[in-house]
Amino acid sequence: MMDLIFYNANQVVTAGGSNGAARRGADMREIGVIEDAAVGVKDGKITYVGPSDGIDISDAERTVSAMGKTILPGFVDSHTHLVFAGAREEEFARRIAGATYAEIAASGGGINTTVKATRAASKVELTEYALHRLDSCLGFGSTTVEIKSGYGLDTENEIKMLEVINELKDLHVVEIVPTFLGAHTIPFDYKDRREEYLRMVLEEMLPEVASRRLAEYCDVFVEQNAFSLEEAHAVFTRARELGLKVRVHADQITAGSGSELAADMHAASADHLDHISDEGIERMKKSGTIATMLPGVSLFLGEPFPDARRLIDAGLPVALATDANPGSCMSENIQLMMSLAALQMRMTMEEIITAVTINAAAALDRADTHGSIEEGKQADFLMFDTPTYHRIIYHYGVNHLNTVVKNGRIVLEKRYANA
Repeated sequence: MMDLIFYNANQVVTAGGSNGAARRGADMREIGVIEDAAVGVKDGKITYVGPSDGIDISDAERTVSAMGKTILPGFVDSHTHLVFAGAREEEFARRIAGATYAEIAASGGGINTTVKATRAASKVELTEYALHRLDSCLGFGSTTVEIKSGYGLDTENEIKMLEVINELKDLHVVEIVPTFLGAHTIPFDYKDRREEYLRMVLEEMLPEVASRRLAEYCDVFVEQNAFSLEEAHAVFTRARELGLKVRVHADQITAGSGSELAADMHAASADHLDHISDEGIERMKKSGTIATMLPGVSLFLGEPFPDARRLIDAGLPVALATDANPGSCMSENIQLMMSLAALQMRMTMEEIITAVTINAAAALDRADTHGSIEEGKQADFLMFDTPTYHRIIYHYGVNHLNTVVKNGRIVLEKRYANA
């Protein structure tokens, strides 16, 4: 007997058939739509996906009618900064009134505001804030979420952040993937001691993170006002020696060859890529690195949107994520990112679905178990109050989510329906 069956769905979008790999190029439009479909679950795994008349709904402990609704794989948000204290709405108000980022930073604001608040916060406080944000992520359909450190920026507080991130795994149904981002920026108290801070990352932070298995990945912000290629290479080399995998903040503000470094390091993903070079595209194609794009940042900062069309047409596998953080994208709404990708990044609806499911799972090295509705995979999927997947993206600014299944259990249900 199955544990759970959803049946008579208007559409089930499987996002499957890629054999556990990311999709690229024209293949990103192949999302596998089954009409009048059913999904069956047993012991946390998908045991059936196909036509409703191919399954016996009496053979289940619980059944859910999905008539008139659409089922998609659980969304994977592969780039967030959800653990932090404080907020920066006053800076936001100053910026939209005309103040520049440089002026805000010169007055002690910017990332330093978040670092000071995060250092001052207790683990209990950071956990409470993050649980609330994870509720928001789940409410928009994200069932797996990557979370970075990077607002502690000394050994004690980076470890504190990672401890919180790992403790959240037992406190929330959203699946969490931890990333160490001690090389986020040079903190204010080390602004004249750059080499000393880098040494701390290499000799103190990374060994403790690795020995305690506090992170799966190491990330570096590679940019003129953050870390150089040489510094990032040193951090990534040490991280890989210690058993951590690599992901990169690359080419966000300038064409700084971060994407080329990501390819050289065989990074799981290179993120932002607003200014990626042709060379970066070619090298990432060869390395298999996922290109993760963050349209919410462009919206929030009023910057041009990254050219997803260029990357997809060149054959790069593209993912989408929120980059939820207090400074450049204060939103956990991955559905909004999907609509922005359609309206501002020239992505088709099918490419967008791929980008938040199987390709985002690949960006976290989880495409063999997550990101699609296929027999044998982890039963993470979503039911929407829409007759087609198109409407989720078309009717933007509205949360169409009705039900969330995580690890084969219904973990969120809503009683209303959107037109």
